[in-house]
Amino acid sequence: MPSEHPEAEIWLGAHPADPARIGPGDSARSLLAVIDDDPDRELGAATSQEYGGRLPFLLKLLAADEPLSLQAHPSSVQAKEGFAREEARRVPIDSPVRNYRDASHKPELIVALTEFHALAGFRCPRHTVEFIDALGVDALSGYRSLLADQPDQAGLRTVFTSWITLPGPALDALLPLVAEGCIRYLSTSAHDDDGKFVDEARTLLELGESYPGDAGVLAALLLNRVTLSPGQGLYLDAGNLHAYLSGTGVEIMANSDNVLRGGLTPKHVDVPELLRVLDFEPAEVNILDPEVSGESSTIVYDTPAPEFALSRTALADGASEILDSVGPQIVLCTEGRVAVQDGEVEQIVERGSAVWVSAGEAAPTVTARWGDAEVFRATVGNFRV
Repeated sequence: MPSEHPEAEIWLGAHPADPARIGPGDSARSLLAVIDDDPDRELGAATSQEYGGRLPFLLKLLAADEPLSLQAHPSSVQAKEGFAREEARRVPIDSPVRNYRDASHKPELIVALTEFHALAGFRCPRHTVEFIDALGVDALSGYRSLLADQPDQAGLRTVFTSWITLPGPALDALLPLVAEGCIRYLSTSAHDDDGKFVDEARTLLELGESYPGDAGVLAALLLNRVTLSPGQGLYLDAGNLHAYLSGTGVEIMANSDNVLRGGLTPKHVDVPELLRVLDFEPAEVNILDPEVSGESSTIVYDTPAPEFALSRTALADGASEILDSVGPQIVLCTEGRVAVQDGEVEQIVERGSAVWVSAGEAAPTVTARWGDAEVFRATVGNFRV
């Protein structure tokens, strides 16, 4: 249940660091404790066995009013190795310099509720060369030449590593020149490139204002700038360097708290470990734009992640849908209000609130009440929704 005050993130899941709670007021119980009491009933025997009695996904309602940190997540192999390494060094699990708080990878999917802006993955180096040329910053000419001569992941790794390890004085000298180039580009009434990089230049200025002296501002020069319309999704696999800039969305991910930060944050940045997990392969962004098929009001955001699946259901006032899925699920109301009925028990779920449906319960029916409504449903990817 959300609080009475504005919140940037509402987490729904059973991670040990901050599990969701079920029930009203003082009688509410931790979802983690509920699952631990009877994992086979709550998760289903197959999911319980596959994931060691843990709910394998986390669901989050995200409202980014300002840019969030530049970050990437490890693969399963990297997470296991990193966690074992820090355990052997006896780094406290809650230490601010700890990179691996568990041994799991963390693929994630964000679906936009409003127009949503992000940086995601390294763009084609030739496009970055065009962007640098458009800015006309002489101090970037050496990096521009390197990318032009080596337009591949090796060139991107070299430039990114150079920028993220620049000493403070060098950053303080370079970042204002980049900002001046962006201002110059945006103030030009007629661009030779028809304003191809307007969004990118504005983003660099915004990041520089929010995070002065941060190497992550330079890193943004190398990344794809993404705009999602409401309903569109973006899937991020291991090693993808990304930052959410602004907007509201529903995010689902594997049940992990492993984050390697690369800037745009006052928090710990472990450059060698970040470089170890990053995928520097340049790629176009694959935006998920699913369509409703037939007469169904439900669409599914298909990803390769086995830990989770996410669907969205739009309901007209009074309309109902049976959520028939194997395994546990979290039903989140993002518009209007709905009645969730399981047998003879009915719960009213308001916008911003969610309900837990265990694998042992009958398939619930969701009905829009007092107007149109929308719900997102998270379940385990092995079974799909």
